Amino acid sequence: MRLLVIEDDALIARSLEQALAPLGNTVEVFGTYAEARAALRHDRFDLILLDLGLPDGDGLALLAALRDRGDTTPVLILTARDGIDDRVSGLDLGADDYLAKPFSIAELEARVRALLRRSQQRSDNRLRYGCLAFDPATGAATLDDAPLALPRRELLLLEGLLLHAGSIAPREALERRLFGFDEVGSNALEVYVSRLRKRLSGTGLRIRTFRGLGYRLEDDAG
Repeated sequence: MRLLVIEDDALIARSLEQALAPLGNTVEVFGTYAEARAALRHDRFDLILLDLGLPDGDGLALLAALRDRGDTTPVLILTARDGIDDRVSGLDLGADDYLAKPFSIAELEARVRALLRRSQQRSDNRLRYGCLAFDPATGAATLDDAPLALPRRELLLLEGLLLHAGSIAPREALERRLFGFDEVGSNALEVYVSRLRKRLSGTGLRIRTFRGLGYRLEDDAG
């Protein structure tokens, strides 16, 4: 999954990234209102973790602007403000959950998993298509119920394709998932698509290219 962390405390931001990235997530971190607003205007994320006390603006204002333009990305508020009024304000403005600092990493991870399940209308953590499955909570992939060992970026690609299984996964969205905001070559994504295609060869699953649009995971049995 692609997560956006908006947190001005560098230590907390680093802890969040270290906790969530090993689970197969791409984590983008911004410490100011302005940076986060710019990122949200130009990109999409699977989940936003939002601190309210930003140095150049109020996190609640950022949340309100997000919802006003119809963006339904799940938002988990992380803040030292633990008063009832602040919680009610955040939830009324469209936050999906609220976690007061200090919090345990285990509880944070559980709330993240629950919000992602809810937003994708899944009953459990796993993404499935044909004989292929991926569990974002553990970063484990299986093929015909057997473990499928993949490097991190191939796992991110697999997850992106599974999230759009049966429909076209936009090229730009896949590039952002794999590489974040890093500058990459024009064929960087194709390298990983080619590698994943080889791993799926002979399984009945294939990755179809749609020039100028993206890629679609297809099941020959379907």
